[in-house]
Amino acid sequence: MDPITLRQMTGRVSQLLAERLGARGRTLRDRLKSRSRALPRKVRRAAELLAEAEALAASPRMMRQADMGEIAEAYDICVNYLRPLGGGARVQGLVRSVAASVVFGLVVVTALVLAVGRLRGLF
Repeated sequence: MDPITLRQMTGRVSQLLAERLGARGRTLRDRLKSRSRALPRKVRRAAELLAEAEALAASPRMMRQADMGEIAEAYDICVNYLRPLGGGARVQGLVRSVAASVVFGLVVVTALVLAVGRLRGLF
């Protein structure tokens, strides 16, 4: 894994911390300091591992010593926890739910009207 990829990974986690939890700071480590208590222990440890890897990325020799599989797994843990369900998907789900309720209500009312009309001899 090259340092550019690692910076992109830590940047994404940092961005998600800011968007989702309102973390403040410029680097991942700063944002972790501001909002680490809001994260579950497993996610916090994964984010701290990413922050350490970000510091190692400054030195290519030190970067070779890092376990890339562990870093990738930590990234996946952080992103899976912090990635929110998209706002559009939430609104779309709400609209579908309301539309389904309205359609069901119309079907039930229509069936009742037809049944009453049939019993009274109108249809």
